[in-house]
Amino acid sequence: MIDLRRLHMLRLVHQYGTVTSAAEAMHLTPSAVSHHLRELGRELKVPLLEPQGRRVRLTPAAHVLIGHADALLARWEETVADLESHRTGAAGPLRMCGFTTAVSGLIAPAAGRLRRADPRLPIEIRECDTAEAMALLAAGDTDIAVIEPSADAPPPGDPRFDREPLLEEAMDLIVPAGHPLAARGIARLEDAAAEPWISVRPESCDHHHRLLAHCAAAGFTPRVEHSTATWSVIWALVAAGLGVSLVPRLVGGPGEGAVRVPLAGPSVPRRRLLTCVRRGGRGNPLVERGLRALRDAVPEPCTRLPAA
Repeated sequence: MIDLRRLHMLRLVHQYGTVTSAAEAMHLTPSAVSHHLRELGRELKVPLLEPQGRRVRLTPAAHVLIGHADALLARWEETVADLESHRTGAAGPLRMCGFTTAVSGLIAPAAGRLRRADPRLPIEIRECDTAEAMALLAAGDTDIAVIEPSADAPPPGDPRFDREPLLEEAMDLIVPAGHPLAARGIARLEDAAAEPWISVRPESCDHHHRLLAHCAAAGFTPRVEHSTATWSVIWALVAAGLGVSLVPRLVGGPGEGAVRVPLAGPSVPRRRLLTCVRRGGRGNPLVERGLRALRDAVPEPCTRLPAA
């Protein structure tokens, strides 16, 4: 029987272009990935790798196999889902992952609901960025990912994944207490054009790039004077009077000394979050429970989106 993990390795080599890049995504060595693909080729009696200078590349036979791999993997997920429906007693674990605000604002509350409803249900949660979440999902190391569409994520048509809209949320301006915009209670993004800005570090997540894009749409380039890796530090810097920032509704706060100001006008920044599972996995009863819990956990300031 074909080892489905090796099919996944082959798929990642095709996606990333090199064995080395695929190995990094799977936290393996290039030699380990090459070994598994050679073994897969021996099982199928066709070579899947061939030399190309100092590197290797996929053979025509490997590309034929990739054409069938997505359907095979999706069919396997459907099989697992059917078998899961026949299990009795506590199942699991249910594994969910997402970026920081998705974990704190959605995944943690959803997991709490599930645990209260069934204390025997094992749940595993991992905080990671969207690119890592999709790699974990493809590798079978997580069951549900909460993601924000980004340049790092596979395109919407990727046949390995099944995505569904979850929520849309506005983003708010946060300013120091006593700031003129705090007294107004509502503002336009362009009202803060002359302010010093505080942002998440570009390498931490996509928020910095989205901040630049939202401000550009409002007609200005923000003067970013401070950057950090955590939202709590952003709140602290704003409270200290060092600048303003833009935060999603899922982000907790405000802390003492900072005020959240809703934005109005044609350039109100918004973001959309999705749930993502492996193709064929949505029918798994355990996954269905997790997805339902996530939808129930969408807080009031956000808009729950209808399933596609």
